Amino acid sequence: MILKNFVVFEGIDGAGTSTQLKILKDKLQNKNVFFTVEPTELPTGKFLRTILSGSVKVAPTTAAFLFASDRNEHLYGKDGILEQTQKGNICICDRYIFSSLAYQSNECGMELPKKLNEDFPLPEYLFYFSIKPEQSLKRITGRGVTEIYEKQDFLEKTKAQYDRIIADFKEHSDIKIIEIDATSPIEEIEKIIWNVVEKLPIV
Repeated sequence: MILKNFVVFEGIDGAGTSTQLKILKDKLQNKNVFFTVEPTELPTGKFLRTILSGSVKVAPTTAAFLFASDRNEHLYGKDGILEQTQKGNICICDRYIFSSLAYQSNECGMELPKKLNEDFPLPEYLFYFSIKPEQSLKRITGRGVTEIYEKQDFLEKTKAQYDRIIADFKEHSDIKIIEIDATSPIEEIEKIIWNVVEKLPIV
């Protein structure tokens, strides 16, 4: 199922999704747009962030279940994505099921993440920020704080998974997918995104 007026940004760590989300957020203040991220700011998401930071260790399969649980609450919980779209709001999310398929499949195979996420609605638009891991790692290193997945070999595997997943969704779904060269200037990427977003029913 495609969820209308639901937009997702995806890409490996350091691809620039958060930067573009912030730009849009500043541009669309006081509009009917709900900006959100995964992991969420809900208790489920906060616990996931302790795992990502490395302070809490869990089995890879446990992480897959936790990401799906956080996403379920994000979608169906109070003030969640589904409720926001039903109110007529546009939802723009940094990361969604594609992250789970790309990241978690590296550690526990594709079968479990696919099963856990197969019933979630798909976004109307997906912006895929494509970047080589060595380039993204330079950006990550500049931030000074790294997470457990932010390693060259892991990101190389994740990038390869992302490319396969995006190609599969292009062929077998009705999602409108826009691939972005994440090494392009920030202003150029901003224009590409705005050309799509401005056509949504923003009031």
